[in-house]
Amino acid sequence: MNRTHLLFAIAITLAPALTIAEPITLSRLNGFPLEQDAWRNYLARSQANAHADSAAVQAEVVANKRNNALRAPSGGDFKLSHTAGDAWYAGAESKLLAEAILSFQTPTGGWSKHLGFSKGPRQSGMQWSSQNEPGRPAHYVATFDNHSTTAEMQFLANVWLATKREDCKTGFLKGLKFIFDAQFPNGGWPQVYPLEGGYHDNITFNDDAMTHVLELLSAITRNEPCHAFLEESQRQQAAAALAAGIHCVLKTQIVQAGRKTGWCSQHDPLTLQPDHARKMEPATLSGLESAHILRFLMTITSPTPEIVASIESGLRWLESAKVTGIGKTTVNGKTIYVSDANATDVYWARFYDLTSGQPVFPGRDGIVYDTFAAMAAKNDLGYDYYTTQPGSLVTNGQKKWRKMLGLPFDKKTSLIPRYESGHQ
Repeated sequence: MNRTHLLFAIAITLAPALTIAEPITLSRLNGFPLEQDAWRNYLARSQANAHADSAAVQAEVVANKRNNALRAPSGGDFKLSHTAGDAWYAGAESKLLAEAILSFQTPTGGWSKHLGFSKGPRQSGMQWSSQNEPGRPAHYVATFDNHSTTAEMQFLANVWLATKREDCKTGFLKGLKFIFDAQFPNGGWPQVYPLEGGYHDNITFNDDAMTHVLELLSAITRNEPCHAFLEESQRQQAAAALAAGIHCVLKTQIVQAGRKTGWCSQHDPLTLQPDHARKMEPATLSGLESAHILRFLMTITSPTPEIVASIESGLRWLESAKVTGIGKTTVNGKTIYVSDANATDVYWARFYDLTSGQPVFPGRDGIVYDTFAAMAAKNDLGYDYYTTQPGSLVTNGQKKWRKMLGLPFDKKTSLIPRYESGHQ
């Protein structure tokens, strides 16, 4: 291992471990040449919504003569298990699930994550979230993280399509207002809304949070059958939010050595610069989230030249960021990656250094290592530090996109040098 490289890696990593991502505050706004009125109104609206969410629970706690709220039941990520139009959405199981989902929708209009919907509707005096102990500061009251809010809205729209239930329509419209309220004046979306502070206030691509919002708004503008109940004014508002969101995506694409590349998992909401989140999530280029952003952009049927240029740059970066010569195996129940000259799989790292462009491996100890082996030797593994998912995008996805727009595609000439296994 190059000692200078390691010392550099450690130096650039200790800072994220010792600092906290800056929240959006009135005092911080004063230092930026932004649309002051729009941002001040945004903060005021966020604070009012936070109060409404909290006050609703507190009123129930008092009415039930409790000292603290009940903790919401915990569950896994909520994801759709059936496609739109499936008869399941008109069945008894779907009916019970809809009742539970509607009961956990906050007064502001969103949903928390990891809620145990299978345990039935929310009880009076129960928190909106399972993510914190009663009596502690609010945490993940409503979020776009882990498919939250967007997946519940899609579910309600599908139930409406199958049953024409008015409560599901109302719940979806309330969620749509939540999306409009949560959007920053510059077009981005935070991970958590109402704003919670810290990295939760960042424009968040991590786990495709903002990308899922854009996908839902895009489906609305296409007037899909499950959104037929929307009025034209609501559809136009969704189209405007979508356009602003895409503009934010283009503005946050990271430039290295004069070339646009990919995106960080989270960007500062005011400066739009790459930002860190938890210790093992430093400010880096993200191989996985960048691929998913590009996949979304490639669904735009009439892209502007700016969007096309963004996609072209992103695809070139993904080609350059390929990692070969490694193999995936399991040791003591944990997934690890080792050098393997005979391996044929192509990988992308989850994290790439913003300066060198090399894959890096942040540990839970707050140190960024330049090899997977060095990081794994000193940390519990929780992230999948490599992924093959971008592969389908740079091959079949790119080919279909170019065909749709009548652009040339030559796989042989599009390939550029890869990172080799020495960087694992």
